Amino acid sequence: MSNPNTQALSTAGVSIWLDDLSRERLTSGSLAALIAEKNVVGVTTNPSIFAAALQDGASYAEQVAELAAAGADAEAAIFEITTTDVANACDLFAPVHAASDGIDGRVSIEVDPRLARDTAGTIAEAAKLHAKVDRANVLIKIPATVEGLEAISATLAAGIGVNVTLIFSLARYRAVINAWLTGMEGALANGHDLSTISSVASFFVSRVDSEIDGRLNALGSDAALGLRGKAGLANARLAYQIFEETTGSERFKLLAAAGAQVQRPLWASTGVKDPAYPDTLYVTGLVAAHVVNTMPEKTLDALADHGQVTGDTVSGSYAESNAVLDDLAGLGIDYHQVVEQLEVEGLAKFDASWIEVIDDVKAALAESTSK
Repeated sequence: MSNPNTQALSTAGVSIWLDDLSRERLTSGSLAALIAEKNVVGVTTNPSIFAAALQDGASYAEQVAELAAAGADAEAAIFEITTTDVANACDLFAPVHAASDGIDGRVSIEVDPRLARDTAGTIAEAAKLHAKVDRANVLIKIPATVEGLEAISATLAAGIGVNVTLIFSLARYRAVINAWLTGMEGALANGHDLSTISSVASFFVSRVDSEIDGRLNALGSDAALGLRGKAGLANARLAYQIFEETTGSERFKLLAAAGAQVQRPLWASTGVKDPAYPDTLYVTGLVAAHVVNTMPEKTLDALADHGQVTGDTVSGSYAESNAVLDDLAGLGIDYHQVVEQLEVEGLAKFDASWIEVIDDVKAALAESTSK
């Protein structure tokens, strides 16, 4: 039996994806239970998630020993370990993928974050990951940097599904949509079946509030404090308005006529950072049709326990959302500077996590070799 709260969110048009993956989740059956009981229909990963997963050395000991015996270095071992987990997760979600006509049942794996400013390197890595996982329901995550835009188009044009990640600004989201449309047009020209090429655009939410709330607290006025916790939702809701405009465009309609799926907005970073806010704020406040919400398990559990889904909480909110951004500007908070800073910090965080993964695997390989 599905949980009534997660079922209500699914019924409202939101696909629930889990923002986590590990070998233990796969072997213990906990991920399968979330599919059966909490309407989870996909998984996202990132370097931070794999860094945490690989702390559980016992789950990976057998594969690490095999890789050490084969003489693999740390980066080759990471490639084998992470793609194994993602391929196995893809197999677990294969029935969901089939039942949803390819919409859901998706598992994402990210290119090496150190390639975020390297267009050619990202394109090559995306193709390598896709070929290694070799599953119809894998998505390759590519950061929405300026350099990543061309890589997004090229990867899609090659018939490979893409999860565009680390989107913070409305302007960059428009550029991502253009990159997606360009890529799908390329895929059509290259003879690919557009109906099989999936894409989502991961728009980050809570980090916007974390940064802007800090600036509002520093201002300290009643007007400033009254805007706390509003920017993240407003920003995401305005992104959905852009999504609606895109689905009505002639450019998309031509692709849809050729079988293309829409690129869905994906709400990422939906775990609440400020304990003063409701723990389901970025779930129940972002309910709309044709979106994905990828949640850490803590947020998913909160939704299942006490989340109240009351229907669409996005459509019709655009004037109010614009007013929030206008009010922030009136207080001297520079939206463009905020989102640029968040992109830089997001990339740095994933770089640091990737270095942590390399160090941990290097140590595990050395330990295994010494036995």
